[in-house]
Amino acid sequence: MNLQEEIRQIVVAAKNAFPVLAVAQRAQKDAALNFAAEEIIKNKQKILQANEQDLESLNCSVPAPVRERMTLTAARIDAMAESLKQIATLEDTVGKILKSWTAPAGFKIERVSVPLGVLCVIYESRPNVTADAAALCIKSGNAVILRGGADAFNSSYAIWQCLQEGLKRAGLPPECAQMVPSKSRDAVGELLKLDDLIDVIIPRGGKSLIERVSKETRIPTFKHLNGICHTFVEKNADIDMAAKVVVNAKMRRTSICGATETLLLDKALPEDSAKKIIDALIASGCEVRGDAFVQKLNPKVKPAAPTDFGTEFLDAIISAKQVDGVKGAAEHIAKYGSSHTESIITSDAKAAEEFLNSVDSAVVMHNASTQFCDGGEFGFGGEIGIATGRLHARGPVALEQLTTFKYKVKGEGHIRK
Repeated sequence: MNLQEEIRQIVVAAKNAFPVLAVAQRAQKDAALNFAAEEIIKNKQKILQANEQDLESLNCSVPAPVRERMTLTAARIDAMAESLKQIATLEDTVGKILKSWTAPAGFKIERVSVPLGVLCVIYESRPNVTADAAALCIKSGNAVILRGGADAFNSSYAIWQCLQEGLKRAGLPPECAQMVPSKSRDAVGELLKLDDLIDVIIPRGGKSLIERVSKETRIPTFKHLNGICHTFVEKNADIDMAAKVVVNAKMRRTSICGATETLLLDKALPEDSAKKIIDALIASGCEVRGDAFVQKLNPKVKPAAPTDFGTEFLDAIISAKQVDGVKGAAEHIAKYGSSHTESIITSDAKAAEEFLNSVDSAVVMHNASTQFCDGGEFGFGGEIGIATGRLHARGPVALEQLTTFKYKVKGEGHIRK
């Protein structure tokens, strides 16, 4: 069997399994997730060994952030299992009556939530996405095709086997969650051709992946572009709070898409206050690349190149510059941002509201770290990715975003005149 036939076969299997999962009761779907969590814990050593095999196969030139995203530990595997259990406790988003009313002709109409169908999740580096994506799809009644990065193939495969066992133990078709068995880049191309079988593509990775998907498929796509996130410190900010939030937004975990990549300092912010923030970043081990103003604040600041302000570093590096108030911050974000997450630090409610209203990103924050842009932190139980587009899903893509709706019309022999 060639690659084209193999890919089509697993997608057809998912398509055939979808009707069973779409009408499955909540108890059965939750059982599948809880059983899968048990399997992950039971097979922890097997998953760690698979991950070690992946890490050993990496080229020495692979950037540290990529290696960090790929690495699994016992604690991360425990967290993965716990996430599945948490998703199982969430309210079922399928079959909910979103709205009901009586039409002018007298018949009843209900708008009811239903699954999207067969989803294809294409992701890079992070093997834990295998569990998160599959769990959210199963809970929301969607069949899923998982295509993880080739570098983390063994890790993802070991996790997927646990998901398969969970589905079997719950009496659901294991074909509901399929994993592409090939590391070949050609496999992605074959998936992108299957607009007759796949309902939605969810790419989670770098800009090149998103561009490829956009160019090669007619399948609707939830786009997740670069996480070029900004934190703006306004003139009325509590500086102790600002320093704490900025360091967390950049340094808590530098390799995630919600990490702040650019610091914007209000032109009216006192110089000693601006210096305190820059000093705190440098003390935390962060490299700061700044404009002329920021370079004056600390001798360790390096000159920022123009390209730095449009770069997703995913490392302990931040670009920094001075802007003219909320308007200047919004203009900079509109020019360099990726519509992901932006935050303002200020004690001025009016300035905060202006920022929240004028900045057009999927998530805008006030006095909070951009690293809170996460489905789990939003109370969604998890996420497949952060959608930065404008249609259907925006921000963390979780259960609600993985459903659409249909209309149930109930008449009593109504005929149209």
